[in-house]
Amino acid sequence: MPHEIVEELVESASLAPSVGYSQPWRFVSVDDTERRAAIVANFERCNAHALGTYEDKRRAAYARLKLAGLREAPVHLAVFSDEAGEAGSGLGRATMPRTLEYSVVGAICTLWLLARARGIGVGWVSILDPEAAARSLDVPPDWKLIAYLCIGYPQDEDITPELARVKWQAPIDEARSVYRR
Repeated sequence: MPHEIVEELVESASLAPSVGYSQPWRFVSVDDTERRAAIVANFERCNAHALGTYEDKRRAAYARLKLAGLREAPVHLAVFSDEAGEAGSGLGRATMPRTLEYSVVGAICTLWLLARARGIGVGWVSILDPEAAARSLDVPPDWKLIAYLCIGYPQDEDITPELARVKWQAPIDEARSVYRR
């Protein structure tokens, strides 16, 4: 994965809208092998715990999931919300304090869509202890981990998400997700 492409994706993601124009996203490219190993160990601890929380049928399905992006993806990108940033002067956060996090998710979605348009795969590793990950990456204490992304060209192309292919979850019908008032 050319470094320039990742830079372009991050630059474009940084154009996403943010509450109060706070631009709270902080992208950390995880290149160091020791830091990556710490993230893998974090994942393995959390994954073993998660496996134990499912009933037998679900446990078997969970165990078959391909959760190897941490080892295979050439690019690891941790995305944080800078909770102490001064940009935006707090606009829009008094009544909805999580809007900084939501703004970061908007930037992540922007990056993801642009990556997919270029044939680049993105996986969101959500089976992590976020505080341990932040310590492993040695980021400021006011940064909150929002996503740990594995990025690279996929070995196989499929428009159906993996979890749908393995029947982990059926698509939710629009009638159940759109309400008219």
